[in-house]
Amino acid sequence: MANETGARLGILMLDTRFPRILGDVGNAGSWPFPVRYAVVPGATPEAIVCDEFEPFVQAFIAVGRGLVAEGCTGIATTCGFLALIRPRLAEALGVPVAASALEQAGQIAACLPPGRRVGILTISASTLSPAHLRAAGVPEGSPVMGLEGSSFARTILGNLPDLDVPQARTEMVQAAQRLVGANSDVGAILLECTNMVPYAPDIAAATGRPVHSIHSYLNWFHAGLLPPRFA
Repeated sequence: MANETGARLGILMLDTRFPRILGDVGNAGSWPFPVRYAVVPGATPEAIVCDEFEPFVQAFIAVGRGLVAEGCTGIATTCGFLALIRPRLAEALGVPVAASALEQAGQIAACLPPGRRVGILTISASTLSPAHLRAAGVPEGSPVMGLEGSSFARTILGNLPDLDVPQARTEMVQAAQRLVGANSDVGAILLECTNMVPYAPDIAAATGRPVHSIHSYLNWFHAGLLPPRFA
């Protein structure tokens, strides 16, 4: 099938209704290149982050095959918890898959000075298991801070139609400050949740640490799918 958008990157979307503000992975305006989206029916944030998402794996594969058939040469997702299914997605789709922002952790850690670690900010520390971290290649011992109890987490996990952006920004900065306050050796912060990207500049300013996210990851990923032409 012809790729009418010219998009090389296909993004598997969770089934959501919360606002996709600029910067969010699900807002096409967040990207300096065309992307193609496809929703996985029934795969809500709560189902993927808090429940058993195994029943949705074949749906992710089926929707991903549709994106590949439409001309996408690389596939991404909109939830960091999907690191667990990246191997199966890549095998079934036959193209590179960037499933989770967490997959950058090893590369980020390698750039840090000796004695510094990557710190993880996640929407749900209670359900981000060691299996998720191992699957993404997160270095052992990387500290994790969650947003449990925040209005941001309630909106995203509850799939609510309204998002208090100023409150979410405040909560994000406070969580990041707790992360570095409890772990002074954190040299960089990695945002697990793809909906945290709009607040990355505020987190960086408040903590003095570089901040990485699905946005930094997919910009790198896309540069391989479609290298820039300089002449």
